[in-house]
Amino acid sequence: MTPLRPDGGQPPEVAQRPGRLVSRLSVRDLLGESLAAIGRRPARSALTILGTVLGIGAFVATLGLTTTAAAQISSRFDALKATRVVVQDGRPDPDADPPFPPDAEARLARLNGVRAAGVLWTVQTGGIGARLTPIRDPAGADEVALNVVAATPGALRAVGATVAQGRLFDQFHASRGEHVVLLGSGAARQLGLPRVDQRPAVYLGDRPFTVIGILRDVQSNAELLSSVVLPDLTARRIWGEDDSQRTMVVHTKLGAAQLIGRQAPLALRPQEPDRLLVLVPPDPRNLRGNVQADVNTLFLLLAAVSLAIGAVGIANTTLVSVLERVGEIGLRRALGAARRHIAVQFLTESAVLGTAGGVVGTSLGIIVTVAVAATHRWTAVIEPGVTLPAPLIGTSIGLLAGIYPAVKAATTEPVAALHR
Repeated sequence: MTPLRPDGGQPPEVAQRPGRLVSRLSVRDLLGESLAAIGRRPARSALTILGTVLGIGAFVATLGLTTTAAAQISSRFDALKATRVVVQDGRPDPDADPPFPPDAEARLARLNGVRAAGVLWTVQTGGIGARLTPIRDPAGADEVALNVVAATPGALRAVGATVAQGRLFDQFHASRGEHVVLLGSGAARQLGLPRVDQRPAVYLGDRPFTVIGILRDVQSNAELLSSVVLPDLTARRIWGEDDSQRTMVVHTKLGAAQLIGRQAPLALRPQEPDRLLVLVPPDPRNLRGNVQADVNTLFLLLAAVSLAIGAVGIANTTLVSVLERVGEIGLRRALGAARRHIAVQFLTESAVLGTAGGVVGTSLGIIVTVAVAATHRWTAVIEPGVTLPAPLIGTSIGLLAGIYPAVKAATTEPVAALHR
């Protein structure tokens, strides 16, 4: 507050009413005093706003990253949800005719929306267990029990098989019933075959098979990575037909799975379409929403903890400032400052600290979001409705944190303060 001038004049900040003087505190004086008090201890002020910076930064970065990631997750879910269809024999009967006609792949290929289709089945070789076959390594010293799967070239394309070494078998191998196999990456490690440059052989029982490739990855049917895969015709010539185990896998264009799921039985068995069981992956929109909501909740809780820490830091610093400035408070009160002026000044100081933390935290959050998106080659998605009000959250935190210190400063009696 500005005191009365020595010559008895009345400064403009003090208005006179009949019988008493009424003190006033302009907005300019209020901001000037608050900034001066903050600037006297810059290191303490910087550490005080650090908690708010971290909280607001975490808040903005969390929402920005989750929104950005959600866009990427949505596209991946959408790409995977409608591209895999499985067709099985719904009523297996050994005496009935095969569920799939010989030209099944060609029939499905004529459907608009089908990228690749083929047959997979687990070979019953009579080895160890129902689905295991003893396979000897090239030296013939050890035996390893592995799953044996028969597949057509179309099935390999449908499951998205890729090789780390060698090549996939093609229609030439399949049509001639060649004794060639692919090893999943896990099967190759078990057999001790890190490379296939020299075309090593493995034995299924007493029959040698040339290893022409090692699978690196598959987009579906992950069990192939721990299996031995051989052409469908080869398996049928050696171990006979097993129509009950045959499964048709179909890779469709994006969004075509539901349509192909309805058309496939009619294309494969027009005389008896209800015999075939079609498995179409469900729409994962609910799952995607739940995952996104859980991630948002987790990180928003972490941001709330950071904001709480920032609020405690501002409250503690403002309270310490009140205790250190008791003499100043008493002098102001003695010169005519009202309690509301003292309270408003300390509230303004804490609000300025919170606002500074909010602005810096919002900037850091945006920078983090853009940096992470650029690192992953994503498109950064920043919602203006979240980032623009974020500094106001810092202001609100500062105001809430400064209420108790401001009340304590306002209730300080001038005489007691001056005595201290």
